[in-house]
Amino acid sequence: MQTGNPALNLSVFAVFVLITLYIVYRASSRNVTASDYYAAGSSFNGVQNGVALSGDFLSAASFLGISGGIAAHGYDGFLYSVGWVVAWLVGLLLIAERLRNTGRFTVGDVLAYRMKQRPVRAAAANATLVISFFYMIAQMAGAGGLIALLLNVESKVGQALLIAVVGAVMVFYVLVGGMKGTTWVQIIKAVLLLLCVTLMSVFLLGKFGFSLSAIMENAAEHNKLGEAVLNPGAQYGKSFVSKLDFVSLALSLVLGIASLPHVLMRFYTVPNASEARRSVVWATWTMVTFYLCTLVIGFGAMALVGSDVIAKAPGGENSAAPLLAFHVGGAVLLGVVSAVAFATILAVVAGLTLAASASFAHDVYASVLKRGNADPRKEVRVARITAIVVGFLSIIGGIAANGQNVAFLVSLALALAASANLSTILYSIFWRRFNTVGTLWSIYGGLVSCLVLIIFSPVVSGTPKSLIPTADFDWFPLGNPGLISIPFSFLCGFLGTIFSKPEGNNRKAAEMEVRAFTAIGSGL
Repeated sequence: MQTGNPALNLSVFAVFVLITLYIVYRASSRNVTASDYYAAGSSFNGVQNGVALSGDFLSAASFLGISGGIAAHGYDGFLYSVGWVVAWLVGLLLIAERLRNTGRFTVGDVLAYRMKQRPVRAAAANATLVISFFYMIAQMAGAGGLIALLLNVESKVGQALLIAVVGAVMVFYVLVGGMKGTTWVQIIKAVLLLLCVTLMSVFLLGKFGFSLSAIMENAAEHNKLGEAVLNPGAQYGKSFVSKLDFVSLALSLVLGIASLPHVLMRFYTVPNASEARRSVVWATWTMVTFYLCTLVIGFGAMALVGSDVIAKAPGGENSAAPLLAFHVGGAVLLGVVSAVAFATILAVVAGLTLAASASFAHDVYASVLKRGNADPRKEVRVARITAIVVGFLSIIGGIAANGQNVAFLVSLALALAASANLSTILYSIFWRRFNTVGTLWSIYGGLVSCLVLIIFSPVVSGTPKSLIPTADFDWFPLGNPGLISIPFSFLCGFLGTIFSKPEGNNRKAAEMEVRAFTAIGSGL
């Protein structure tokens, strides 16, 4: 499908990249210490960090995947939006302030606060690397579908080469800008994305007489399922297994966000716990605005473009928003929307890469290998080398997953995050008896069980839409393993603690409890 002028589309994207690269370069001049590189010196206020926090999560999954999910499946596609908005309440009520009071740079700081440092930090770093890798695969897969539309590149080889270019730019953001540069890119990207979806939504509503009902009725006429797309069950109500799959998906969405390493790391970029709480409030309202717009855009794409056209386009469901932009505003609007989507991918993957590299450098290199005596400059150098390796792996993974719905791929990363991190964080903060054995059991129990269930699920093999469609070794029926792996991680942490000897760290546990709830002793 021809979608405008590739040169124009590429020019719009290039302008954004050049502007943000300049901002990243300027920000890099202030990266003096490890704190500057990892946490921007805690120099952002709650409003700035809230917008950046929303930018960290408003990814290709949100813009391309959810819009495409709604355009293809209607009501069931919108359930992703509901889950991701509600999820921020978990972060607001249980995690944000306490995490800010007890850590410095990474999740490992919190988990190892009153535990044996080396094994716990190594486990936290392993979990962060796996979760970040899965999340980055989703973003790079979104880049592949978008590139196909933006530059009319139909061949898989061409898309793979351009995915590599996107990955290279992303790594450059992290190497040069650190957290300061990445945060400013997130803020700019979030503002542009909100403006983009808001203007598109207002235009679509105006076209249909400012009636959402009119958009939805027209959309149902252009979907082979008819009015069924306006009701629950078009995707997840076909059988008992599909209903269980939805419950599992919802659990992963609601509990996964507050467990994502790159989201948790963002709480350290503000000066105190009050600003961390303020960040989540601003991020939540930004999300509400954005996801309401995706409802209009998704059904608008179904109405004006048609589900069949979207399904057959390069990138599949992920093409819904760009195709709608081309239908509404031609090549210019397609270029703008594609540039914003590309900016989304670049910024989110940069944040993920930073979280992964910081976790390895701070938790493994500085704390495990160097036993806390690492030179800060060498630690940052290790973080940059790790960023290059992680970026390379994400490019490979993105090429392999090209064409998959990115919102669904992100749900797998959320299941991994909730399985490995949530139980461990909550036990560490709220349960004094919790010990090192329980920590290791909950991290590795949740992480390994989730990975095994994903590998042997229809996501990887057994169906035409699987990552390996020619293979068939799926024995786990659910597409998302959260229903099993998340409770299993809580059980592992509980049993590991109960059946092991207490560590006698009551004083440290009491100190952490006071610090988490009051910030006394945290230096904030």
